[in-house]
Amino acid sequence: MAAYLVIPSCPSSSYSSISSSSSSSSRRTSFLTRRDSFSDYSRSRNCIRYSFKSSLPEPSRFGNGKPIVPILNERSLPEFLESARMGKPVNRSSNRLKLFSGTANLALSQEISRYMGLELSKINIKRFADGEIYVQLKESVRGCDVYLIQPTCPPANENLMELLVMVDACRRASAKNITAVIPYFGYARADRKTQGRESIAAKLVANLITEAGANRVLACDLHSGQSMGYFDIPVDHVYCEPVILDYLASKTISYNDLVVVSPDVGGVARARAFAKKLSDAPLAIVDKRRQAHNVAEVMNLIGDVKGKVAVMVDDMIDTAGTISKGAALLHQEGAREVYACCTHAVFSPPAIERLSSGLFQEVIVTNTIPAITENYFPQLTVLSVANLLGETIWRVHDDCSVSSIFK
Repeated sequence: MAAYLVIPSCPSSSYSSISSSSSSSSRRTSFLTRRDSFSDYSRSRNCIRYSFKSSLPEPSRFGNGKPIVPILNERSLPEFLESARMGKPVNRSSNRLKLFSGTANLALSQEISRYMGLELSKINIKRFADGEIYVQLKESVRGCDVYLIQPTCPPANENLMELLVMVDACRRASAKNITAVIPYFGYARADRKTQGRESIAAKLVANLITEAGANRVLACDLHSGQSMGYFDIPVDHVYCEPVILDYLASKTISYNDLVVVSPDVGGVARARAFAKKLSDAPLAIVDKRRQAHNVAEVMNLIGDVKGKVAVMVDDMIDTAGTISKGAALLHQEGAREVYACCTHAVFSPPAIERLSSGLFQEVIVTNTIPAITENYFPQLTVLSVANLLGETIWRVHDDCSVSSIFK
């Protein structure tokens, strides 16, 4: 008889079970954080959608005592919360929206469902003794708008295959629309040929997701914008920089002392956009040459960081070779403090040793990849993108603009 592992449809014991409530809760989740000043807005949306409550602490805190949900300044609140359209009830179609979670990041999926006021739909995911993946939907999705939340983070191949099987199960169950919500898109760095006879794995993965039956992809901070063009279906690119910017806005850093640093030439556009949101802060660039995969050599610095608070911005931290060598160079050039900000915390060894070596005042990441307790160190802060993804899912479902979130 084949042995298998049954993966529950609800998160781990760190989250309590969700139960329905007939009344609106006193504190509601707005777009990026929870503020009572938007209670009218929250009630207008939740009065026509299912309301659930949980004993999950607000905000959530990890072992280092730092919150994963930042506190916003009034000036940094997104403009769409003030719009007339978003203040009006939308058509009731919640019964046609289904959220399913894979096993890659159950905690993030639960946070998204909590923001949206919906329960995660029931799904049975098994691992057979030979490693094969089995997926069975435990409720009907016929004619439904289905969202499958599954980052393809390490182990990338296993999580990718699980996503493909989930998409196929929904397609064969007659789902009307299938959206693959991929907070972290694995293989995104293999987006071009840098040497002869190399594959472009990002295009291959895009083809697999499309052929499996997905109608749309929702992804966070792709490594390069060109990856969106690899899909033959619509792609909604979710930029997570508002979450990090709002956290930085809550810190007592003078903008006159701030400089945004790109750890390499390829990230200049990202760093420039980040600097523009920080009152047009000056920009510096670390020029480095990569001799081999996962090996980076810092060459020189373009820009002035002497006496400044340097904020290094990147889409991901893998082995932390690039960003740690860049931080060492910034200290040599006279930077007072160095912050590291990224969306995807891959943290392949020896990343933790490099990041906790004292080079950084703080390392700010998001939970697109599930946080592992063993990876915590005093300088680490994890922010949640659940509210951002939840709002994006509602807008896609309601056929509303997504780009206006990031204006």
